[in-house]
Amino acid sequence: MVFTSPTPVTGNSSPSTLGKVYHVLAGKLFDSVSKKLISNQVITVDRDSGIILRVLDLTEFRSSTESRRWVDNGTEEEIIDLTHLTILPGFVDTHVHLFLHSYAETSWTDQLTKESLPERTLRAGVHARKTLMAGFTTVRDLGTEGAEDADIALRKCLAVLPGKKEPIIPGPRYYCAGRAIVSTGSYGPKSSLFPSKNVIEGVTGAEAADGVDECIKTVRKQVGAGADWIKIYADYRIRSRLSDVSLEMAGTSSALFNKAELEAMITTAHNLGVKVAAHANNSEVMEQLLDLGVDSIEHGGNLFDDSRGTALIKKWAESGGKTVWVPTLAVFSSLERLGFQMSESWDGVKRGFQKAVEVGGVKGAKPGGKGIRVACGGDTGAFPHGENGLEMVLMRKLGVDWTTVLSLGTLGGWECCRGMEWEGEKGRERLEAVEANVAAPKESEKSRLERGVPFGAVRKGWAGDLVGVEGALNQDVANFERAIMHGVNFVMKGGAIYKMDGKEIIQ
Repeated sequence: MVFTSPTPVTGNSSPSTLGKVYHVLAGKLFDSVSKKLISNQVITVDRDSGIILRVLDLTEFRSSTESRRWVDNGTEEEIIDLTHLTILPGFVDTHVHLFLHSYAETSWTDQLTKESLPERTLRAGVHARKTLMAGFTTVRDLGTEGAEDADIALRKCLAVLPGKKEPIIPGPRYYCAGRAIVSTGSYGPKSSLFPSKNVIEGVTGAEAADGVDECIKTVRKQVGAGADWIKIYADYRIRSRLSDVSLEMAGTSSALFNKAELEAMITTAHNLGVKVAAHANNSEVMEQLLDLGVDSIEHGGNLFDDSRGTALIKKWAESGGKTVWVPTLAVFSSLERLGFQMSESWDGVKRGFQKAVEVGGVKGAKPGGKGIRVACGGDTGAFPHGENGLEMVLMRKLGVDWTTVLSLGTLGGWECCRGMEWEGEKGRERLEAVEANVAAPKESEKSRLERGVPFGAVRKGWAGDLVGVEGALNQDVANFERAIMHGVNFVMKGGAIYKMDGKEIIQ
C-alpha cells in the first residue's frame, strides 16, 4: 500500500464539517447492490464519523478542480492507494458464537463445564479480533452457550461508546442474543449422574421456558437484559439420551415448542421491536415458523427430503421474503469432518441447498417478490474463528455465482442483522434520510456506527467498512477460495484501519 499526496477532488459534502478524510483508491470495487465490479473508484471516508462521504470515479477525482475547497477549508486528507486490490464492503457473519471455540480443540460440554466464565470471556475477545482480521466487520452472535449474559458486556467493549473515538478492544460490530431459549429437558450440558438434570455445576447452555406465559416472560427478560435478537431453539435433539440404544432416534430433531408457544415468543419480541432467530432443521417446524413470520431460520438441514420433495422450498420462495435463511453450511461440513453423527448429514444439507438454488432461487434482496432470502452465517465457533469466510466458499462450491455470494456476505448481512427500526416504510424513509444527509456527523457521534448507520454496501452515508482482497474473485472456485480465505490484505471498520498490507494495525 502506498500513501501519496492528495489530489484535490470535487466535494459534495459541506467542507466546513470535515476534519480528516481518507481517499481510498480502489482498482476494483464490488458494488453489493448491483452485484458488479466497478474499476478505478475513489471512496472518501470521514475518519472522525466513520461514514462514507462519497464514491467517485478515479479519473474524475484526479481531474476535478472544485475540490480545492476541501484543502482550503483545512481538511486533512490522506490517500490510500489500494489499486492493486479488490475493495468490498466489510463482510458480515450472521451466525457466530464468540464464546465457543473449535470443537476440534475442546468439546462443547467441556467448554461449558471446564472453562471458567473469565476464561471464556477473554477467549471471546481474542475471537473478535481474529474475526475482524479476516475481514468481517459485523457479526450476529446467537447465544453465549452457558456464558450467561457476558455478550452484553462484550458488546460494550467492542462498540464505539458515546463521546469516544474508538472501542475498548478491536473486533466487529456486534449484535447479540444473550441466552437462547429452549424447552425443559431439551438442551445441555446433561449430567451423567442425574439424567433428569440439564445442568452441571450450575451451568446451563440456554434458558428453559415452558407454556405461553413462561415463554412471554423469558422473551421480556432477554430483551430487558439488552439482547439485540431473541434466539429460539424451535427444534433440537431432545431424545439424545437414547444414544446408547439408537443413534438415529438420539440424533433426530424434534419440535421443542407448540405453535402457541412459538407465536407468543415471536409476537412478544416483535411488539418490543426485537427480531427473532430460530434454530430449526425439522421441515414441519420450519413450515410453522414461516407461517408465524419468524425473522430468520438457522440451519434448515432438512429443507429438502424425498417424502416432501421441494414443497417447502417452493413455499418459502413464494412467501414474500419475510424470513431470511442462514444455512450454516460451514458447521455441517466441519462437524462431518470431525466425525459427528447427526440426522442432518452433510450430503443431505448439500442436496437441500442445491435444490433451493435450483428451485427457489437464493437472493439477498429486500423483502417482496419470489426467492429465498439468504444471508451468510457459518455457526462460527464450532469451527475456528477467523475462518468465517468458509460459508461463502461453500456457497460458491455448491453453485451460487460469485457476485451473489459476495452480495449475500455483505448487503445480505445488513438486511438480516439490522433492527426492526430499519424495516418497512419507516425503515426506507430512515435509510433515505441517512443517505441524503451529506454533512458528516460530529466526531462525538461516532457511536452512531453501532446501530444508527447502515453497512454492507459502499454508499454515501453508509458505514466506512471496507475490505481489500488480493486475488481473482471473479474466476474459478479455487481462486475465489484463495482470495476469501487467504487474500484479505486490508480492513477498515468505521473509518479506522485495522489491517494494512496484510498486517494488523494496533490502534
